[in-house]
Amino acid sequence: MSNIKLGVEVISAQGLFQRDKHNSCSPFVELKFDNQIFRTTTKPNDPNPVWHECFYFVVSDPSVLSNRTLDAHVYSYQNESDAKPFLGKVRVNGTSFVPHSEAAPFNYPLEKRSVFSRARGELGLRVFITDDPSITPSVPTRVPEPPQAYSPSPRKEPVKSVITADASMATDERIGTKPKTHTFHNVSPLVKQQPMVNYGIHEMRAGPMPPRVVQVNSPGPSLHQLPPDFSVKETSPLLGGGRIVGGRVVRGTQRPASGTYDLVEEMRFLYVRVVKARDLPNRDLTGSLDPYVEVKVGNFKGVTTHFNKNSDPEWNQVFAFARDNLQSNFLEVVVKDKDIVLDDFVGIVKFDLNEVQSRAPPDSPLAPEWYRLENKKGEKKNYEIMLAVWVGTQADEAFGDATFSDSLVSSDSSNIISANLRSKVYHSPRLWYLKVKILEAQDVIIMSDKSRLPEAFVRIKIGNQMLKTKVSQRSMNPKWGDEFTFVVAEPFEEPMVISVEDHAAPNKDEPVGKAVIHLTDIEKCTDDRAHGPHHGRWVHLEDSISDAMDADKAKKVKFASRLHYRAVLDGGYHVFDESMYYSSDLRPSARQLWKSPIGVLELGILNANVFHSMKTRDGKGTADTYVVAKYGHKWVRSRTVINSVNPKYNEQYTWEVFDPATVLTICVFDNGHFAAGNSGNNRDQPIGKVRIRLSTLQTGHIYTHAYPLLVLQPPGLKKRGELHLAVRFTCTSVSSMLMKYTKPLLPKMHYIQPLPESQQEHLRAHAFNIIVTRLGRSEPPLRREVAEYMADSRSHLFSMRRSKANFNRFTSVFSGVVSVWKWMEQVCTWRTPVTTALVHVLYTMLVVFPEMILPTVFLYMAVIGMWNYRFKPRFPPHMDAKLSGAESVNADELDEEFDTFPTTKAPDFVKMRYDRLRSVAGKVQSVAGDIAAQGERVQALLSWRDPRATAIFVTFCFFIAMVLYITPFKLVALLSGYYFMRHPKFRYRIPSAPFNFFRRLPAMSDSML
Repeated sequence: MSNIKLGVEVISAQGLFQRDKHNSCSPFVELKFDNQIFRTTTKPNDPNPVWHECFYFVVSDPSVLSNRTLDAHVYSYQNESDAKPFLGKVRVNGTSFVPHSEAAPFNYPLEKRSVFSRARGELGLRVFITDDPSITPSVPTRVPEPPQAYSPSPRKEPVKSVITADASMATDERIGTKPKTHTFHNVSPLVKQQPMVNYGIHEMRAGPMPPRVVQVNSPGPSLHQLPPDFSVKETSPLLGGGRIVGGRVVRGTQRPASGTYDLVEEMRFLYVRVVKARDLPNRDLTGSLDPYVEVKVGNFKGVTTHFNKNSDPEWNQVFAFARDNLQSNFLEVVVKDKDIVLDDFVGIVKFDLNEVQSRAPPDSPLAPEWYRLENKKGEKKNYEIMLAVWVGTQADEAFGDATFSDSLVSSDSSNIISANLRSKVYHSPRLWYLKVKILEAQDVIIMSDKSRLPEAFVRIKIGNQMLKTKVSQRSMNPKWGDEFTFVVAEPFEEPMVISVEDHAAPNKDEPVGKAVIHLTDIEKCTDDRAHGPHHGRWVHLEDSISDAMDADKAKKVKFASRLHYRAVLDGGYHVFDESMYYSSDLRPSARQLWKSPIGVLELGILNANVFHSMKTRDGKGTADTYVVAKYGHKWVRSRTVINSVNPKYNEQYTWEVFDPATVLTICVFDNGHFAAGNSGNNRDQPIGKVRIRLSTLQTGHIYTHAYPLLVLQPPGLKKRGELHLAVRFTCTSVSSMLMKYTKPLLPKMHYIQPLPESQQEHLRAHAFNIIVTRLGRSEPPLRREVAEYMADSRSHLFSMRRSKANFNRFTSVFSGVVSVWKWMEQVCTWRTPVTTALVHVLYTMLVVFPEMILPTVFLYMAVIGMWNYRFKPRFPPHMDAKLSGAESVNADELDEEFDTFPTTKAPDFVKMRYDRLRSVAGKVQSVAGDIAAQGERVQALLSWRDPRATAIFVTFCFFIAMVLYITPFKLVALLSGYYFMRHPKFRYRIPSAPFNFFRRLPAMSDSML
């Protein structure tokens, strides 16, 4: 048997409250762990009791200790009854159990047991693990008398209780039976003060490791249980605002400083801003100076860019060194001269880090100062450098522009490196739908052959988008009436080029004229008046684009071919650039249609653990990771942490929320472009993705979880690491948020003039390409592979795995209907006579009192909803590997899923996959035919396709109509229900007459070729 024991010291409670006639409470605490229950003494009429009582639980299986939980329930004793009024509870996760030497008292806020219970106050506990052999196990002493027999007695020393589990308890647990639960009160054996021991569980220490987590196993109604490695895990980190316990902030003795972020761990940095230098001496033989600056703290060194032949350079670069990693108490700022063989020393400035001042926002930025440089002998010289040195946090304004010590490389910090390592915020452009309708043209003449009438068509091009009308009949004044929709982005830089061409031959088109329309000249519209007659315009056609862009020439033209068109920028739609199922923004394009925000979304990116190295450097596996988050038009990118598989970011970002039915997307990537001189051919590799739907978040609740980073690749599903996040959704207007649930999900133009589904897919692809192009032009660029992975751009392609997963989702949705049908079959077969009799009684009541049907249905749904409240998820949903079918997929299906479009595989592979797709499609075809056949049989009842069957049905309808006219409806309903639920003795195994009649009706299957 294991010698490890869990020690719990119940210290005190504060602010307890019980609503009764005396407004007083006599509290005691029940501790529950591993089927063992211990109870403290009762403190009569004391809302702030002090116990200092210690208990020891036997740990039956240390290997699953991190998955166990300690429950502490606070009750109030009442003399006149056996009831125990509930005052609150505390749940401590197993991963927060630490050795005795590291344990410290902690005040846990009391939580409610249910939605109707009350809880107020705090409970002070000290929880630790020990395997001290001096604490000898003893047989527990049962105390049968009521707790009032224990009177409070002040003690200076903690009263310790040594309780061990009975041997039968472990035996029952091994054979699968539930052991009996006993309640024991504390006894006070003599035990020694336990020394600090090493018992092999030091991996639970906080130290430099990321916060330990515990897997959240919600008892809710789920279809399956995820593997432990693929589950979201709850954490309790110590952030800037305090420790997070159960989604609430428990503040310590030290209040957070003003301006710090409360969703991330506060990180202290030594900031060094190198501004410029002046009057630097010449060092080369040529009489020039190529200066640069080295900033050194211990083994960390940051290097600025160098200037050629400049004695008064300006750098304005910021370096940040983590205070926790500093290995020296001195900062050295060295100015050097860049040379081919050996760089020359120019001067140095030294700082004692103990004398550097601290600052935190909202303080103004620190003003830089001039410092005289010293030579190697320590003599002051006349040349100076302007510096600013201070200690700050990640809330500092210089954080985004700084080069960090964990992002420094061996080469100098050139612009190429800095551009790919810094944290930045991006804003994607606002997209609009441009609707163009080509009406007609006049005086279209072919200059090469004026006698021939043209077969004209119009080609419209905006950027990479190009569409054309149908070919008109031969005429000098052709008419089309075709309408097109394009996606354009602000600030509308690219013009619309309209070209009228003549279809002279099957493979030959001759241009007739061109026109260039600037998008800024097109009128904007936000309602269904987008294509009124007042939007029509005539434009002259020129021979070339340069002539078409010349406005003065268009005014001088007396006679030319003209084109009549209508164009409008429609801002009443939302332009989709991602799938609607996980869209992060649903607002229309026109800003004047935007409503006020309903809340604020805050994201704290804490740290990550990368399990699989992404590259090899110096013979060791490593990773250069950064995090990208997207919500609405705002994209954020964290700084890149180089050479670390356990990076710490601790960056916090904020978004305005306009609709709760939106999704926040966070992805982790490995940077492949950080090295100086990189050719740019490397791609940033994805490590994993996290999606959080805002409607699943409680307002004001802080969600701190470790999310698994799952990546599906041709070799299979891999967990590449974990991402630790802190998320909080704060609602600024509860009424506005509740009203959102009654409003349409999309702007009204999607319902007044809906776009075809095929056109939406086409427009979504163009919108995504525009955003990718704009983000790629930023500095640092957000590359195409990053945007494609975040938007899941390949989700519209066929995948056998997704097809199977969607079919399983379909069957699970209707599994409830199938269960009800099976239960009804058991009722009809009298499997349980009592249940069948109760159903008869309920059915009779509903038929006799039909006005009770709807209230009963809604009351039943309300009760079911209240019952399921107990099992509500404690964390936001995440990528489900089993739901996605990623666990059981075979290699060939994955290879097909990741194949390019069009395919590049060998013909044999394509033939095999085509045959497999044909077999699956054949089954789908058979199911669709069977469903259609049942519908056609229903139509055949009155279509006289089978004259005898229709005559029988019509006669039966006349007879039933006469019977129902003279028979009360309630009687008919009762008799029908009783007949449906009749006893099996009155049933026959052969099908009933109505069923046989329906199966004999003709379908259209026999008419198909």
